[in-house]
Amino acid sequence: MIASVHGTVQAVRLDAAVVEVGGVGLLLHATPATLAGLRVGSTAQLETSLVVREDALTLFGFADGDEREVFEVVQTVSGVGPRLALAMLAVHTPDGLRRAVVDEDLKALQRVPGIGLKGAQRIVLELKDRIGVPASTSAPAAAVFGGDRRDQVVEALVGLGWNARAAGDAVATVLEGTEGPVAADEVAGVLRAALRTLGGGHG
Repeated sequence: MIASVHGTVQAVRLDAAVVEVGGVGLLLHATPATLAGLRVGSTAQLETSLVVREDALTLFGFADGDEREVFEVVQTVSGVGPRLALAMLAVHTPDGLRRAVVDEDLKALQRVPGIGLKGAQRIVLELKDRIGVPASTSAPAAAVFGGDRRDQVVEALVGLGWNARAAGDAVATVLEGTEGPVAADEVAGVLRAALRTLGGGHG
């Protein structure tokens, strides 16, 4: 079992990164928020989960152990594989997923591509006693989002394949509150909301 990797980032793609460890380049699939924190040539430390199939070994990377834990727990739901589990963490933070399950917020779960009403109901039913409770029961308050952080999100979106104008417009839309409140210090949260606004189309 590969529990974590520490090495130099060789490449960052839309859905994965290559990290060189001991002269070997490991391909790690990860969420956009995790990938946005990586820079080619810099050192990265990622928690990992190795998914073994008959025809493939696939490594998934996470910013922290909490993300990895939720990734593994949600796969215990029938019909949820690693790709869908990763998509869930691309749209929601670990605590956001916990809150959606505990509150039986089916609409929040259905924001994840590939999850319909029946799938959301099954996730709530099968995970309610297993996923744990969110660290905070209150949603983060909306606040002023500094220019440096705004530029950081726009830069991350450009690095993931969108043009600067589309990225800037998406971030502006999020910060105007049309996608709901976002904590001022949560760059990853703004990035996730901006990705939902962009909807997967590249500029």
